[in-house]
Amino acid sequence: MLRLFDRYLGREILISSFFAVCVLNIVLVLGQIFRRLFGYIIDHNVPMYYIVTIIVSFLPAALVYSIPWGFLTAVLLVFGRMSAANELTAMRSAGISVARIARPMLLLAAAASALCLWIDLYVAPRSLQNLQTAFVEMATSNPSAAFTGDQVINEFPGRKIFIGKKSDNQLENIRVFELDENNKPFRVVFARTGTLETDHAQRQIVMNLTGSRLEQRDYRQPGDLTKIRDGNLIGNFSLAIPLDDLFTKKQGRRKLESYTYDELRSELSAKRRQLAANRDTLKATRDEDLRKTTRAEAAQVTALGTELNKRFSFSLACVTFALIGIPLGITAQRQETTAGFALSLLVALAYFVIIIVVNAFRENAHVHPELLIWLPNLIFLLLGGILFYRVNRR
Repeated sequence: MLRLFDRYLGREILISSFFAVCVLNIVLVLGQIFRRLFGYIIDHNVPMYYIVTIIVSFLPAALVYSIPWGFLTAVLLVFGRMSAANELTAMRSAGISVARIARPMLLLAAAASALCLWIDLYVAPRSLQNLQTAFVEMATSNPSAAFTGDQVINEFPGRKIFIGKKSDNQLENIRVFELDENNKPFRVVFARTGTLETDHAQRQIVMNLTGSRLEQRDYRQPGDLTKIRDGNLIGNFSLAIPLDDLFTKKQGRRKLESYTYDELRSELSAKRRQLAANRDTLKATRDEDLRKTTRAEAAQVTALGTELNKRFSFSLACVTFALIGIPLGITAQRQETTAGFALSLLVALAYFVIIIVVNAFRENAHVHPELLIWLPNLIFLLLGGILFYRVNRR
């Protein structure tokens, strides 16, 4: 009889989890798509291939959140329904404890945690790398789409470009500001009209400007407007903008979330060795630059350690949510789906908020965020253990 019940409970949990995860994934993925792609979709003609690629790349990262959340929702719904239908009361009258009733669900929670750990350590980081590559390719595949009328274009490092009006590849009222290393304009090119060409062979965009005029500032003092050499007429002028600059900017600094487990371990070991060597050197010298470098390296080591611990801590969310979800589902005694979703929202929101707050301090070695990242699991495991014990003793 117990094996029959285990199969029944396991099937109910799996079905409810599947639908909850699907709903949550749709919400999370669509939210990210609108947040990061809305401007591209409205202003540019984005090929469907990139949209599909980006959606698929978002899925593993969303699963890391949706699987624990969906599992919690399923536990609350199933145990709440069983409690409301007096099924649990009947089983306990037959001498079956809550701990025995919950055994198949806890085994499923352990399996779900193992799945989340695998996704978070390997699958999600690779998907985030593919996601970044898709964004870069989308930006560089049709670079002329970055040129829109009546706004300043900041897509190209070292330049700011203003286009008064654009019609296809025809441009009007053009200003090109060339910037120095301090992001100050030292040269400005004005043009009445121009055209755009994309030279894929040379990986560059060519702006063919007509009626051009050059304004040259003093390179050493670009802010001194009295030293501007104004009115140099250059007539027709072709300005080449390398696409490699656009690619480099779009690629940006790699985020820790895109590192796989092996890459995190390797990077953390290398940073720790470098930090130890610099600290040894710092004991024999008072070099202020080395001191600043050591502080920056200490922050990087803390951030890497926090990210590594966060993935292992986060993988336990399914077990944590299961332990707290069972007594909450039993005591709530609500059969309504909305009640189950509302309760799961409150629990998951509290858990995720603590994770986000601790992660915000991941470069602050003084507060030890690599240890604090385990705090949500400790809090909810303790609370769930107390509630589970009380329910089991009734």
